[in-house]
Amino acid sequence: MTIVLIAVALYLLATALLVRSVVQDKVEGQRQWFWPALGAVLLHGVYHLLVAWRTAGGPDMHFFAALSLVTLGMAGMTTLVGAQGRMAALGVIAFPLAAALLLTYHLNGHKPSDGLDWRVQLHAWMALLAYATLAIAALLAVMLWAQERALRRREFHVWLRALPPLTELEELLFRTILVGFLLLTVTLLTGALFVQDFFAQRLAHKTVLSVLSWLAFGALLFGRWRHGWRGGKAVRWTLAAMALLLLAFFGSKFVVELVLRRG
Repeated sequence: MTIVLIAVALYLLATALLVRSVVQDKVEGQRQWFWPALGAVLLHGVYHLLVAWRTAGGPDMHFFAALSLVTLGMAGMTTLVGAQGRMAALGVIAFPLAAALLLTYHLNGHKPSDGLDWRVQLHAWMALLAYATLAIAALLAVMLWAQERALRRREFHVWLRALPPLTELEELLFRTILVGFLLLTVTLLTGALFVQDFFAQRLAHKTVLSVLSWLAFGALLFGRWRHGWRGGKAVRWTLAAMALLLLAFFGSKFVVELVLRRG
């Protein structure tokens, strides 16, 4: 519990430092969030690796554990990218979200996933990494939409200072989508190769929704390359594809594990 509380406190401290640097427009304070964020991410990872795995007897891939791991990936990527002076503002959303879901996971206890060999675990880890990357893309899409809307209305809010120029933000969005799309491709391939019941009836909805999300992200990347899609169209495609992906994995997990109380 101590590790969890310290990690949550560090996440919230990093968030507060980020917000303060934006509100007060202090350049010298724009890096103070990094060390609390890094400490929180490391402790978050240690909790899953040393506490959850060892006390539960195996890797936990159930609903709340998966949510916690995805937000760990989001917080880790935000910390790495923000340390280079780009998109630290993502932490205002990613860090509190990681703190909340880490605490929720701890309070709901550990449930080991028995009988997962290394190939199925590889598929699961690739899936979680893909979801984390594409979740970052969804946050970037929302920020792009908010920035475009504010500029179009000539509403120069204080939070606009925390964002990079519109073109840079859009370029970062599509780079993130490309990385996430490649990870999602590997996820689907490893699922088809290594998961015996990947196409079974009880996983049909999960498979179909995942493939539809993959097609949507692929269509967006093609539209960007071939037709120069940007702005509102890119935001809508990104959020729609991410919604399909959330329904595919966490929607099915929620129904199976929390509603139907299976496995």
